[in-house]
Amino acid sequence: MNIINKTRLIFSFFLTITTFCAYSQSNVFKVTLDAGHGDHDFGAVYSGRIEKNIALAIVLKVGKILEASPNIDVIYTRKTDVFIDLVERANIANRANSNIFVSIHCNANKNTSADGTETYVMGLSKTASNLEAAKKENSVITLEKDYKRKYEGYDPNSPESMVGMTLMQEEYLDNSISLASKIEDNFDKLGKKLRQGGVKQAPFMVLHKAFMPRVLVETGFVSNPTEGNILNSEEGQNDIAKAIAEAIIGYKREYFGNGNTEVDVKPAKDTSVPKKANVVDTPVVKNAPKGTVFKVQLIASIKKTTLDSKNFKGLKNVSMLYENNIYKYFYQETSNYEDAKKYLQEAKSKGYGAAFLIAYKDGEKINIQDAIK
Repeated sequence: MNIINKTRLIFSFFLTITTFCAYSQSNVFKVTLDAGHGDHDFGAVYSGRIEKNIALAIVLKVGKILEASPNIDVIYTRKTDVFIDLVERANIANRANSNIFVSIHCNANKNTSADGTETYVMGLSKTASNLEAAKKENSVITLEKDYKRKYEGYDPNSPESMVGMTLMQEEYLDNSISLASKIEDNFDKLGKKLRQGGVKQAPFMVLHKAFMPRVLVETGFVSNPTEGNILNSEEGQNDIAKAIAEAIIGYKREYFGNGNTEVDVKPAKDTSVPKKANVVDTPVVKNAPKGTVFKVQLIASIKKTTLDSKNFKGLKNVSMLYENNIYKYFYQETSNYEDAKKYLQEAKSKGYGAAFLIAYKDGEKINIQDAIK
């Protein structure tokens, strides 16, 4: 074999390896786990129950479960008792190009009888209790150096001031709601151990800065003696971690399948957000074609955009559905699942990394696994 052929063979070998590695990495589902507070920022403290320690313990347990699952890469904002700026927590997820961001905290209230879990998505809620929760968590920025310059235009004592800042949450709102509802559904299965409080919206700074589907989980009230002891116990933390991890795995299975957009055909409960969450209901599309059809959901936005291909990175055949004050934009429509997967890959290649498949039957949204069956 001459030197030219040897060179070609070596080049071909490395090209194959590089392609394989790139393909493998593209099939990895990346999860950034964020343990709230840390170091001099203790979070809520009641009778020796310390939020920063509980949040970290739960995060490490969630991570351990996820790391044992195939095709999941776990990124941590912290694994030890250190202080991380809020914007840096989000940037860790952004730099890793994570598929989802999950920030874990504990709640607290002067009323020590207050109890229950809450899972938040980014939103500009006017509900007093939601704004108070955001105010409490966002106040952490005052512990950061030069925070007034870093968060120019934002007043931590007034979460509503985030309205004047550039908002990026709407593109991922639908996915965030889906993930949040899965977590709350799993908390509900814990029965008497923890009361499920539902999916809520609030302007959390750490969510605002993370550009992907993201949620903030308040795992319960450390101020409540009974619930606080559950949060502070090994058994309680294991239960909570399992609930969160299984929700993440369920989200991955529904929207990412086994890593290459294949979806496992398994019985699954309806994952639409329950009505008690006051976020969304199962949509019904008027004048829709009969039978089952698949669509690629590109984005969910609070802004209305003209259905012109130049507004959707060159993609044509884009449709829109307006529901619950949200504009949802879809690419293509087909009754063939294999074609739907190709359209999904095309959307992702155009830069819609958060795109996912949805299905309708006779105009009503159904679970994607049911549609495949």
